[in-house]
Amino acid sequence: VQLQASGGGLVQAGGSLRLSCAASGSIRRINAMAWYRQAPGKQRELVAVITSGGSENYADSVKGRFTISRDNAKSTVYLEMNSLKPDDTAVYYCNADITVRGRVYGTDYWGKGTQVTVSS
Repeated sequence: VQLQASGGGLVQAGGSLRLSCAASGSIRRINAMAWYRQAPGKQRELVAVITSGGSENYADSVKGRFTISRDNAKSTVYLEMNSLKPDDTAVYYCNADITVRGRVYGTDYWGKGTQVTVSS
């Protein structure tokens, strides 16, 4: 199983970016999907999570500005980021709890990070 993230880049404060992360491989079921981020010198933090049923939760710092969504047919999770601030600068990682074929329980998978830089 692999998670491939894309969509990072450089944007001015107040701008928008959309991140995508597609899962591939021998997948039986994708459970929760999430985005994390890690800024230089800081610990990795949860940004947003979406369950298989579509329930969403967000870090307080991004509520009202970021939206997480998923397309189950494409095994893809998205993160729409609006009103970006310099404090949003970080490497963003996608994460998914995936049950592979032949197994009963899910396992955590991580994508390689994608850099988001917000200039002031």
